[in-house]
Amino acid sequence: MTKKYSLLINGKLVDGARTIDILNPATEAVVAACPVASPQQADEAVQAAKAAQQVWARTSIDERRQVLNAIADRIEQNSDSLARLLTAEQGKPLGDSNFEVGYLAYTLRQISQLNLPVEVSEDSDRRRVEIHYRPLGVVVGIIPWNFPIGLIGNKLPGALLTGNSVIIKPAPTTPLSTLLLGEILVDVVPPGLVNVIADANDLGEQLTRHPDVAKISFTGSTATGRKVMEAASPGLKRLTLELGGNDPAIVLDDVDPKTAAAGIFQYSFVNSGQICVAIKRAYVHTGVYDAVVDELTTLANQATVGDGSQQGVQFGPIQNQRQYEKALHYLEIGKRDGRVTTGDPELKGPGYFIKPTIVRDIDDASPLVKEEQFAPILPVIRYETEEDAIERANSSEFGLGASVWSRSSDRAADVASRLDAGTVWINQHLDLGPTIPLAPGKQSGLGVEMGIEGLKHFCQMKVINISKQV
Repeated sequence: MTKKYSLLINGKLVDGARTIDILNPATEAVVAACPVASPQQADEAVQAAKAAQQVWARTSIDERRQVLNAIADRIEQNSDSLARLLTAEQGKPLGDSNFEVGYLAYTLRQISQLNLPVEVSEDSDRRRVEIHYRPLGVVVGIIPWNFPIGLIGNKLPGALLTGNSVIIKPAPTTPLSTLLLGEILVDVVPPGLVNVIADANDLGEQLTRHPDVAKISFTGSTATGRKVMEAASPGLKRLTLELGGNDPAIVLDDVDPKTAAAGIFQYSFVNSGQICVAIKRAYVHTGVYDAVVDELTTLANQATVGDGSQQGVQFGPIQNQRQYEKALHYLEIGKRDGRVTTGDPELKGPGYFIKPTIVRDIDDASPLVKEEQFAPILPVIRYETEEDAIERANSSEFGLGASVWSRSSDRAADVASRLDAGTVWINQHLDLGPTIPLAPGKQSGLGVEMGIEGLKHFCQMKVINISKQV
């Protein structure tokens, strides 16, 4: 019998107003029926979160840490069932799902160790100025389908540690593992403090506009992020938006082609290219261009693509049919505007599969280079001078991340300093962590996630200015 899933509202597991079927993207078979909340249930979740937050805000930092670590304990105790369900609904290899689930537990523990003590900005004969950080209230965390469990770590731990309550809304194509997480936590957190509601892509605006919601933490596309910002604007709600990216990698002329290609391949095709901060375009110096492309092609042709539940699979499917059709569109653009060096990119049979694909002899005018493809398709662009590569890398409307590859750390650092991105890596990419701030630039978002800086974005700064002239 297929497992029954429930919403978590005010500490109770409840049915939704109706259900929708969730598909396995590797087989296109139904995984399970997912309950979706009604507008009334969404409002109930907000009211429950509001009431719970008022109590939670009065708890000590040690009490909050205990709850975060208890959540981590419970996740680890149920890691196998969470990971298997994550693979079934998202498609990624089981090893990647195990890592993602473990990383959420790790993030909870790391964030629990942080703190925002009172800061003294001035203590003179005239006055003492203190900076306090107070919780905002109810935080809505909107989670995308590429990392349904892992990206909860960018929202839940920081919000709870700083005294807020949380409503988690997963993507409509990957809600099951999040609902299972809610079931696992039902007796771990106080009622109403954490609520999990699924929808059919129809409750986001209601939650974003709700007068009792203080902050929206959204991860997703830039287009949807603009809609979130618009919906939040009448109430001037606090926003953290981690949006799309078109991360460039600049490969200098002194690299070892095999070493550089291995890194670029890894960070381009992780999660089958479905990650905002993956390498999306590689600028390679003409002196090493052919050698790097050849190495990338070899790695792509050796890759094992298939159902993530099967042993030995490196890359799973595109997560949903809509994104798969977009990927096929970009694949045709790559064939039109460049030269595909790998074999037939499509797998026959059920499932939304595209093999890792390398496209060479393409330029910046192509939509495959200008736009975020969010697929396992990497355009490799030739350049002559560092200045030219930097200018072309910076020409994008996005500014999430970038990387520079060189045997010389000094040369790489100089190039990195001139790239317009929130994070620039040298001889690596995607090196993220709970204590490392993620601060998108340009059209890639607003605000900061993770680290002390990220904690502050879950808080209202309160300045207390004390006169000493009494």
